[in-house]
Amino acid sequence: MKVLVTGGTSGLGLAMASALAAAGAYVALTGRSGERAESVAAGLPGATGVEMDVRDDSSVARAVDRAWSRLGGIDMLVNNAGIGMRTVNPRFMTQPQGFWEVPSDAFRAVIDTNLTGYFLVAREITPRMLASGGGRIVNISINHSTMQRVGFVPYGPSRAGSEALSRIMAADLRGTGVTVNLLLPGGATVTGMLPPDVATEGHGFLSPAVMGPPIVWLASDDAAGVHDERIVAAEFEQWLRDWKSRQ
Repeated sequence: MKVLVTGGTSGLGLAMASALAAAGAYVALTGRSGERAESVAAGLPGATGVEMDVRDDSSVARAVDRAWSRLGGIDMLVNNAGIGMRTVNPRFMTQPQGFWEVPSDAFRAVIDTNLTGYFLVAREITPRMLASGGGRIVNISINHSTMQRVGFVPYGPSRAGSEALSRIMAADLRGTGVTVNLLLPGGATVTGMLPPDVATEGHGFLSPAVMGPPIVWLASDDAAGVHDERIVAAEFEQWLRDWKSRQ
């Protein structure tokens, strides 16, 4: 399995790239800094780092070309690159900010990364997958409650938009051999998106490693026909039992 993970240098992206590489997949992980992406990839077996700014069409096209060439194709895209509320309001967990207080450039930066970025990367890679006979797209999402949380403009709307995008992508690609699924942690996760002064011990925060088992399964032969599912990583074992019972 050859997998492209966007935003793979830290947080959820790195956890998924690490799990996939450990399971034997060949992984291309991206970051805005090509040097950092290559450095992180060097620590994973069979991995390569690629510079990509998901907000920029030409950067996306170059990166997909480079990843496709280095891996010899791409079987799975994991759309994960994103920025959070910390970039808009560093105190978002203790001092929520009204939507009318959000600077327009900060709003656009989050939407451009979290929503437009998913679209640009998927738009670039889908024709290649269709031409090669199939592929898998996994879009990373968040809890519905977070999409509606007080003080969460623009992060909530950006992820709500990316979830709607995923559902439409799945509808557009049904029956083509390219599958689309949603994967989310299932709760607040210890990543760089949290403010640095937030105490995580004993507060129920999830580890990024929670994303490992479901993303490895989605890359497996068992998941070849899975399409238009919304999988909560923290509840993956129960979800998998329920899914198997429906087959």
